[in-house]
Amino acid sequence: MLLSLVLHMYSMRCVLPAAVLLGTAPTYVLAWGAWRLLSAFLPSRFYQAVDDRLYCIYQSMVLFFFENYTGVQILLYGDLPKNKENIIYLANHQSTVDWIIADILAIRQNALGHVRYVLKDGLKWLPLYGCYFSQHGGIYVKRSAKFNEKDMRNKLQSYMNAGTPMYLVIFPEGTRYNPELTKVISASQTFAAQEGFAVLKHVLTPRIKATHVAFDSMKNYLDAIYDVTVAFEGTIDDKGQRKEAPSMAEFLCKECPKIHIHIDRIDKKDVPEEQAFMRRWLHERFEIKDKLLIEFYDSLDPERRNKFPGESVNSKLSLKKTLPSLLILSGLTAGMLMTEAGRKLYVRTWIYGTLIGCLWVSIKA
Repeated sequence: MLLSLVLHMYSMRCVLPAAVLLGTAPTYVLAWGAWRLLSAFLPSRFYQAVDDRLYCIYQSMVLFFFENYTGVQILLYGDLPKNKENIIYLANHQSTVDWIIADILAIRQNALGHVRYVLKDGLKWLPLYGCYFSQHGGIYVKRSAKFNEKDMRNKLQSYMNAGTPMYLVIFPEGTRYNPELTKVISASQTFAAQEGFAVLKHVLTPRIKATHVAFDSMKNYLDAIYDVTVAFEGTIDDKGQRKEAPSMAEFLCKECPKIHIHIDRIDKKDVPEEQAFMRRWLHERFEIKDKLLIEFYDSLDPERRNKFPGESVNSKLSLKKTLPSLLILSGLTAGMLMTEAGRKLYVRTWIYGTLIGCLWVSIKA
């Protein structure tokens, strides 16, 4: 019975973070909604500046749980610039935690509020968050033939016209790599071979459309591309084989002791502009990622496993950057829930905010 209790408590470790992160969502949306109305007749750059600050507050709270609460060790390799830049962030995709990795790097450049995502179209239906992400600068895209290039270009152009700082996150694989989904991996490898590209082992064959449209639209606005490769320690099984990366819930249960992040900063002048050339360039970047991950997972030398080549920096996030946001948002939420009127407003925000958000994105789709 004691063992059962211990196991139950272990599995409950993600409940507190999830409760706070979801529980403060109506508070955040109300604050954002009030500013959206107040700024309706102001130049868009004023709205964007405050929205970025609000987003920074919420995501700092997110990082309190994903870094400070879990105690995960962040090991950085390569070159992460300390100063803010307008960039496209290209990374391998293996877990829902990958969205948080972008935050982990951005906060170390004081650019957390500027993070914006290229997202799968289906995510626009998320309660409250779906509509907000598009308002913050996120871009929802459909796959393959349904990809709307003109819409993406128009959105990016509107952000540039407003002088919006850009930390645009793209996962070119289009879906998460899971070593257990052998059919997906096999199909990706077959496609690469048919197209005359190198077959990749630890990443999927990247898709070019979103990356090309983003770079082509913003090439005079960007400073660089960040090529980011991520590996979660603890994802090798007893047989020495790679296993599935942790989900957000598993991560918050402290099942990942270390995250290894390799960053290559690529100046925009070194990126080919023509789509055909960029397609090969992007695949070559993923070949580099694959070699890094082969070293991490498959190296015959045990001393070289579970790390990337080169020197690493253990980057610890100060509580000063995350705890104030947690206290502000949880305090405001608790204050709202202490009164009957506040509780009614809270519930109505969840219900009507979700319905209005879904209506908004369906109209804009």
